[in-house]
Amino acid sequence: MPTPFLLSRVLLRFHNKPDDLREDLSAAVLTSDGSLWFGSDEFLTIERLSPVEPYIFGEHQSFAVGDFVKLFNQKDEIDIEGMDYANNYLWLTGSHSTKRKKPKGKQTGTDLERLATIKTEFNRYLLARIPVFEGELFKSCSHPDNPDAKLTAGCLQQTENSNILIDALKKDIHLGPFLNFPLPSKENGFDIEGLAVHQDRVFLGFRGPVLRGWAVILEIEVEEKKTGVLTLKEIGEAGALYRKHFVYLNGLGVRELCFKGEDMIILAGPTMDLQGDMRVFLLKDALALAEDSISGQESGNLEVLFDIPVTSALGNAEGLALFPCLGESDSLLVVYDSPDEARKVGKNSIYADVFRL
Repeated sequence: MPTPFLLSRVLLRFHNKPDDLREDLSAAVLTSDGSLWFGSDEFLTIERLSPVEPYIFGEHQSFAVGDFVKLFNQKDEIDIEGMDYANNYLWLTGSHSTKRKKPKGKQTGTDLERLATIKTEFNRYLLARIPVFEGELFKSCSHPDNPDAKLTAGCLQQTENSNILIDALKKDIHLGPFLNFPLPSKENGFDIEGLAVHQDRVFLGFRGPVLRGWAVILEIEVEEKKTGVLTLKEIGEAGALYRKHFVYLNGLGVRELCFKGEDMIILAGPTMDLQGDMRVFLLKDALALAEDSISGQESGNLEVLFDIPVTSALGNAEGLALFPCLGESDSLLVVYDSPDEARKVGKNSIYADVFRL
């Protein structure tokens, strides 16, 4: 397996919050003004850091997602698992997953009951875009290159308990069974953890389900139905609302996506709640996929780039973003969930890794 080359580390300085944000970084993206944006799987906010010194980001600012788009409520976590930046919008997705309660190890009867309880948090069913300009988010603003055009925050149209994408997928021959008889995330259940956007094309990577070793990347396009509300466009044959791209990631699921030109970088990891391989793949000419597709490594358009070392001192690789570093224009910034104490600095800072592509 190709050996990763660690180019550098980047220091991220956050302000203290009621809980330690450093424990739960799950998505990252670099915008054109040089800001680094982060999502967490525990909060209802998006975090922004600005460059303050070479390879040090600080001046932390937190933005409440509910100030820009409609949430189901103000208590459930969004479980932000994917972020991207395209066309002057910051995009984010929740996991769209259910979860099983954890046993606490206190009383057998109570723990058995908790293990039988599957919970739905409605804010997880969020796919949204928010205008961003010079490090600030807006509910609505003029397009920076065309003052006569408006950029407007919006999210995929909600239904009573989820959104219109979930309703469409319930009829799908591959994904429908996992929604009609839901398994929780981390049990090969339905779980979106990757997001990559190119122009009007939105790609969602699934941690689960993985079908006989094949992971799923879903492609959709959206358009504004009314202010603040996005709907699905027809993009396939016979009025289909989505395309499915199956990729063989050695039995792993998708943890994050990002574009490198016409190609797509895929961060892959276990579907289950365990420590296992974390592998970076390259799907060549991903934008040329015009219909449903299936890509194995023997086809030549899907290849392994490198494995990210899996040790308790690193944590779980969760977010990635293209990042210029040491003369390399397209290095890969990786942030980690549940990091070891050795990665932390003081009370509010943490190191992220930068790998050469």
